[in-house]
Amino acid sequence: MVSKFKVLQVIPKLGYGGAETGCYDLAHYLHEVGCKSYIVTSGGELIKYINKKKVTLIKLPVHSKNPLLILINSIIITFIILFLNISIVHARSRAPAWACYFATIITRRKFVTTFHGTYNFTNSVKKFYNSIMLKSDLVIAGSNFIFSHIDKNYKKYLNSKKKFLVIFRGINTEYFDPNNIKDDDVIKLKKLWKIDEGKKIILLPGRLTYWKGQEMFIESLSKFKLINPDVEFVAVILGSDQGRKVYRKKLESLVQQHKLSEIIKFVENCNKMPLAYKLADIIISSSIEPEAFGRVAVEAQSMKKPIIASNIGGSLETIIENKTGLFFESGNTQSLTDKLSEIVKLDTLTLDLMGKEGRKNVLNRFNIEKMCFNTYSEYKKLIN
Repeated sequence: MVSKFKVLQVIPKLGYGGAETGCYDLAHYLHEVGCKSYIVTSGGELIKYINKKKVTLIKLPVHSKNPLLILINSIIITFIILFLNISIVHARSRAPAWACYFATIITRRKFVTTFHGTYNFTNSVKKFYNSIMLKSDLVIAGSNFIFSHIDKNYKKYLNSKKKFLVIFRGINTEYFDPNNIKDDDVIKLKKLWKIDEGKKIILLPGRLTYWKGQEMFIESLSKFKLINPDVEFVAVILGSDQGRKVYRKKLESLVQQHKLSEIIKFVENCNKMPLAYKLADIIISSSIEPEAFGRVAVEAQSMKKPIIASNIGGSLETIIENKTGLFFESGNTQSLTDKLSEIVKLDTLTLDLMGKEGRKNVLNRFNIEKMCFNTYSEYKKLIN
C-alpha cells in the first residue's frame, strides 16, 4: 500500500522555531496516516514532547558543519536507511542535507529538502554550500518570498527535472486559540510580568538579534509616547538573547537613553505563547530583514490579535492589509510610530472584526493539517 512508506526527517535540533515545529508536527501526522515516522536530530527542547509510540527518535550530531562529522553522519544515515528500509529522506537544514544527499545517492532513495530561510552568503563557496538544498528530488519553499529568493540567487543550481513548490508553514490553531485560554491564567501572567491594570500592552516576540528590529522598536516607542501622551501603555520585548549578552545590554542602554525603563519590559521566555498573545492588545513584528515566513504574524492572527508588521518577506503573504493587520515601512521608526498611533485609535468593534478576520485567514491558509496533508501528498507522488 502506498500509504505505508517510511519517512526519515533530519534536522539539526528540535527547538521551538518554525522549521523544528513543522518537523515535529509532520512526524506525528505521518503516523496518523499509516506511515512509519523517524527523526534524526542532535537534541532540543521539543524532544521531550515526542510521542515515542508514534515517532522513532535517533540522535546524531547532525547540527555540526564539520566536514568530517558530515561524512560520518552520511555513513551512519546510509546504514539507517538500509536497516529501516526508509523510503523518503527529508532534510531541513544545510549540514544534514549534505549528509543525506550522499546517503540517498548510495541507497537510491527519494530525497526531499525544505528551504526554510534566505541563508546568508558572502562568496561563491558559501553559496555552493547553501545550494545543497536544491539538489533533492523535491524542493519545498515555505513561502513565495523564499521561492523568489531562490530564483533570484540560485538560478545556476536549479535543475528543471527536479520538482519545486511552495507549501506554506502551518501552526496549531487549536493551541493558538483564544477560546482555550483561561482568564485566571491571563491575570496570573499580568501579575508575573508586573503590568498594571488599564494599560495597553504592546508585545514584540522574537529572539534578541539585530535583524528582528528591537532597536527600531524602542526608538519608535519613544516617538509614540511623545505624540500620544494620553495613551497609557507598556511594551514587552519577549525573547531570549541566546548568548548575545552585548546586544541585550545595548538594548537596555537604549531603553534608559530614551527614558522608557518604566514602560518597556524584557521577558526572556514564556512557556505558553498563546497566553502571551492573549494578554497583549497589539502584536509587533519589526524585522528589518525579510522573514522567510513570519510565524509571529500568523500566531497573532490565530489568537485574534491585530498585528503590525514590516512590509517585507513572508509577512506580506500572511497578513491581509487593513483587514487582519497593518504594514509599516521596514526600518522606518516614524512609519511604525504612525501605525501604532493609528491602531490605538481604532474602536473595539473594528479591532474585534480584525481579530475574527485574522483567525479566519489562518484557518483557511496556515493550519497544520493543510501543511502536513500537502507534504504527505507530495511524498506519495514521489513514491509513485
